[in-house]
Amino acid sequence: MTATLSLGHALNSGLRRAMEHDPKVVLMGEDIGKLGGVFRVTEGLQRDFGDRRVIDTPLAESGVIGTAVGLALRGYRPVCEIQFDGFIYPAFDQIVSQVAKMRYRNEGRVGVPLTIRVPFGGGVGAVEHHSESPEAYFAHTAGLRVVTPSNAADGYRMIQQAIASDDPVVFFEPKRRYWEKGEVDDEGALSEVPLERATILREGSDVTIAAYGPMVATALHAARIAEEEGTSIEVVDLRSLSPVDFDTIEVSVRKTGRLVVAHEASVFCGLGAEVAARISERCFFHLEAPVRRVGGFATPYPASRAEHHFLPDADRILHEVDRCLQP
Repeated sequence: MTATLSLGHALNSGLRRAMEHDPKVVLMGEDIGKLGGVFRVTEGLQRDFGDRRVIDTPLAESGVIGTAVGLALRGYRPVCEIQFDGFIYPAFDQIVSQVAKMRYRNEGRVGVPLTIRVPFGGGVGAVEHHSESPEAYFAHTAGLRVVTPSNAADGYRMIQQAIASDDPVVFFEPKRRYWEKGEVDDEGALSEVPLERATILREGSDVTIAAYGPMVATALHAARIAEEEGTSIEVVDLRSLSPVDFDTIEVSVRKTGRLVVAHEASVFCGLGAEVAARISERCFFHLEAPVRRVGGFATPYPASRAEHHFLPDADRILHEVDRCLQP
């Protein structure tokens, strides 16, 4: 059945379906039970599944992840919520030193089917430590899958795929898109689009824009503006940040000859740098212009009154599109 859901509601529905399907799925996090989470993504789940499967934890991210590792090793499929992106750093040691390496350490005999949900990015007028974009830290860490949905349909499907994975998954949720609605088919096969596959959301012929998470909607907005000016833009939603589906990007760039990569995180050492380098290598003789990058500035995230200047918008994307199209 197809329904119109917000991204937040779609994630809730995906979590519910995963819990119904597998009694070993347990949710853990700060205020996720009675409150339903700061963004209400887990609302109603403790009421329906009980407080032994939807667990309100102490305010101790390292403890949450450490406990989840033990559960995963004993055959459970824990789903941990980090309340805000900037709160993940106390758990960084557990994620990098234990979660990412455990399966490699035991030569694949024991998996760590752990999903770590992280609301990330800006645009909600929050104070510091509540609007970070830390995805590159984790994409750089071997042993982790890192993914991010940009819309409700992907949110519903990808959270279930992440939970079903025998690898640990860091699942970044674009918090400023939680309330945006889209069509969700709850009867579609989860294997229809693999978790690691990028998708082309809009076809075009002049320039490719590759984006992920919160920036996908911005890229689509830029493409609509460009169309009115006679420029055809193709928009690729990366979805997976580790591994990256370079094949899909390459096919698009071989067609358009130009690429702009957009993300909220700082341009310096961001995911866009890796995409730019790989596509420059793989499409060197097809590129009509250097790969351009759009991102945040190399500063700590600003106060909420200045975040509209920090966050890349359609104008900044189109500026780089214009640079690509210059003769």
